[in-house]
Amino acid sequence: MADLTPRDLFQEEPSTRWLRLNTLVTLRWVAVAGQVIAITVAQYAFSLDTHLGLIAFVIGLSIIANLISIVVYPQGTRLNEIQAMMMLLFDLGQLTLLLYLTGGLHNPFAMLLVVPVTVAAMALSTRATVLVGAVTVTLTSFVGITHIPLRNTLGVALRVPDVFVLGYWVAIVIAVGFVALYTRRVSTEMQSMSQALLATQMALAREQKLTDLGGVVAAYAHELGTPLATIKLVGGELAEELEGELREDAQLISEQADRCRDILQSMGRAGKDDLHLRQAPLGAVLDEAAEPHLGRGTEILVEISDPLDQPVILRRPEIIHGLRNMIQNAVDFAATSVWVEATWTDRAITVRIIDDGRGFAPHLIGRIGDPFLRRRKMPSDNGERPGYEGMGLGMFIAKTLLERTGAELSFANGAEPYTGRTRPGQKAGAIAEVTWKRGAEGIEVKEKSTALGENTRFQA
Repeated sequence: MADLTPRDLFQEEPSTRWLRLNTLVTLRWVAVAGQVIAITVAQYAFSLDTHLGLIAFVIGLSIIANLISIVVYPQGTRLNEIQAMMMLLFDLGQLTLLLYLTGGLHNPFAMLLVVPVTVAAMALSTRATVLVGAVTVTLTSFVGITHIPLRNTLGVALRVPDVFVLGYWVAIVIAVGFVALYTRRVSTEMQSMSQALLATQMALAREQKLTDLGGVVAAYAHELGTPLATIKLVGGELAEELEGELREDAQLISEQADRCRDILQSMGRAGKDDLHLRQAPLGAVLDEAAEPHLGRGTEILVEISDPLDQPVILRRPEIIHGLRNMIQNAVDFAATSVWVEATWTDRAITVRIIDDGRGFAPHLIGRIGDPFLRRRKMPSDNGERPGYEGMGLGMFIAKTLLERTGAELSFANGAEPYTGRTRPGQKAGAIAEVTWKRGAEGIEVKEKSTALGENTRFQA
């Protein structure tokens, strides 16, 4: 896992679209049962004269194929894309033979030719879906031109007017294209949303692990304090009694013990912050969210409307990571400055993140926060964002995490109409606004706890 990159994680590979063999086998059994029922009803309820022997042979092909699949392949086998496509093409060919023997497009069950295309669009790649769709259209045209007519017991052929046959063929072709496109789009969106939610969970888990790690560090700092003090004490006593090089070694031991003490004290303070500071003033949380991006060449200004009377909020990993991602996005596109403004009323707490970059493209504002949404990279971006190649997940992760805390997000531009030009030093770029309602279920802390201070010594 350490060698995986985000692009590797979300790269579409054939292995990510494997189908279980049992799924296709089950669907085929359902199709066989339906075919048997349809032929039985046509033969005995409607007295149609069908080529029962040939039809039974074609249905038997599906039964034999299923039995071979069950016997040859172990249970739980997953098919790769080529294997799944071949099984769908087999089912398509079997259904085409049945339609050829039972009237072609004069048979109302010809609409079932769309089913293999739907399965392919849901589970296979675009290339495989297009191939299955092309074969479907070809076979539909074949049974529309040549077939064995359906006849009743009197020998009268059951046919519909040619104009209806042509209309039925057009309807099937349109259904193949529309259903494949619709199903493919839904499947792709579901997969991308699932992957993006996985990335969100990974980001939140990482933030939570960092928080927990701070507590562990604090515990180690506390536990190692006593043995280090003993080492320093013994080292000092040895330095007083020894001479020459041994005295220098004893002094070095004492100095290194002091160094370890200082390191653990600094780590312990950070650990205590993560372990005990479950709440903090709004400005402190914004400072923490902005801190990783302070040294990136863009000025970040945190502005609090009333620093002396600011609300105290829960210091949750979702809030910090979500705001940090949004500040990162602003820094990525800003010309010189980013403003983080915090205001509040009796009903809501609002944080606005503003930059002086080009702003949001108007046609994308309504889609901001969708996973894998990226603005097309322009040639001028090469120097503006060196070494940066996003995947469109940052805003999705930020939006998802912040909405989990009850926030409402909105996006706009600081200057209208949109020009696509930067205005250094002006709040005319992109604006991201995060609003929380104040109340019992919000992020605000009503009862403020006292901070933990330094331990006090017992007086002898």
